[in-house]
Amino acid sequence: MKRIRMWLGELTLSQQLFTITVLVLSMFLLFLFLFLTPQVDSFSENSMYEILHNSQQSMAYLLNQQASSQQNPEMVSSSGVIQEIYNPDQESFTVIGGNGFTEEIKADVLDNLNSGAADKQQDFYLISGKQSITGTSKILYCITELDDGRYLITVMMDSFREEFRNSLVNGVININIVVVGLLFVVLMVWVASLIHPLNQIKNYIQKIKNDDEPPHLNIHRRDEIGEVAEALQDMEDELQHQTQVKEEMIQNISHDLKTPIATIKSYAESIKDGIYPYETLEKSCDVIIEHANRLEKKVHSLIILNKMGYLLDDCEPGDALDMNSVIEKAILSLKVIRPEITFVRNMDEDVNFHGDEEPWRIVVENLLDNALRYAKTWIRIDLHEGELCVTNDGRHMTEDRLNKLFKPYEKGTDGQFGLGLSIIYRVATTYGYKVEAENLTEGVCFKIWKDESRKERRTRLKEKKKESKELKQAGKNDRV
Repeated sequence: MKRIRMWLGELTLSQQLFTITVLVLSMFLLFLFLFLTPQVDSFSENSMYEILHNSQQSMAYLLNQQASSQQNPEMVSSSGVIQEIYNPDQESFTVIGGNGFTEEIKADVLDNLNSGAADKQQDFYLISGKQSITGTSKILYCITELDDGRYLITVMMDSFREEFRNSLVNGVININIVVVGLLFVVLMVWVASLIHPLNQIKNYIQKIKNDDEPPHLNIHRRDEIGEVAEALQDMEDELQHQTQVKEEMIQNISHDLKTPIATIKSYAESIKDGIYPYETLEKSCDVIIEHANRLEKKVHSLIILNKMGYLLDDCEPGDALDMNSVIEKAILSLKVIRPEITFVRNMDEDVNFHGDEEPWRIVVENLLDNALRYAKTWIRIDLHEGELCVTNDGRHMTEDRLNKLFKPYEKGTDGQFGLGLSIIYRVATTYGYKVEAENLTEGVCFKIWKDESRKERRTRLKEKKKESKELKQAGKNDRV
């Protein structure tokens, strides 16, 4: 089976359709010759005997009714049926309908009568023409004993049975051929409707790959192929946007790196020549240090973004990281940037998150750094079980900005590289958290939270109760 699947996988859709059609036709022919033909033979023979019985019963009734007059009824038998009356007293055959019996049929009838095989009504068949060139034929006949002692013999020749059988078989075969043909045409049309858009998609992808000309995909379908086409177009639009953003990003980074490098180089050369570009040696060195710090920060952001792209959740299951400590460390290192901004803390105690400390500290620092860039007077930090919110009273963001906020290289109005929020998104999603930003009545809120299942919530509450009991017990032991 595996080899068959591999073989089919190497064929085109047209070849697969042709193969399936050949298999279906082969199965149909096997069904026709191994099952249908014997069933048709049996059905045709039973039908012939039924015609024999009906014809003979009708004729026997009439003969018995007119037995006293000793006259044979004048009537014509059914098509293909020959009827004669045998009088054992006179040992003679009288033709009622048809052309009469052959000597071979008469001899076989007499043999059955003389041997006592014929009862009140009995069916027989005679294989005739064994030595003939045309082969054998099966002659069906029925013998009925009349009330006056005579015998009514009704014969049906094999030609009529063969004609009936052939018409039945041909009808079945023709119907099946028409059905299979229509099915094949429908399949061909269906496969063609699949192949054409697939070829369009293939050419579209090839144009994107080679970057030859602006690609265009004109597929209007509502099925899965249409969905794939729409997804490819959206992907191509996003790739173009990302390419454009990256090109702008590279230009901005090049410019941002070029300026401090040129400043550091010129200041260092001037100091080397004994000239202080900014009043004193100390102030000139401060300028060099300031630009070196700018360089370090930009390089650090790029390294972190690359590092977070390979971040894996290899921590132990459960929430073990003390987020209160992480937030306090981040505030301590960043609040000096804008001392006039007030930090409002609304933080529960003993709130733990899942993950390592270093990535989460980068997340908190980026959130606070972003808030400091836009805040007017205050920044509020809300920390609860499974949820962290950082809100500032800065201006609202546009709807388009909110939709693209966490994508790499999407830089805000006062942004630097457009990497900080994408780092936040990568870390949070890696550890199983969700991130979103929304405009509030006053300011903007960045929210990180984790959806817990009922089982996870029960497990966490049990662990907290257990820890609380252990702490209480430890307190009692200390007092004792």
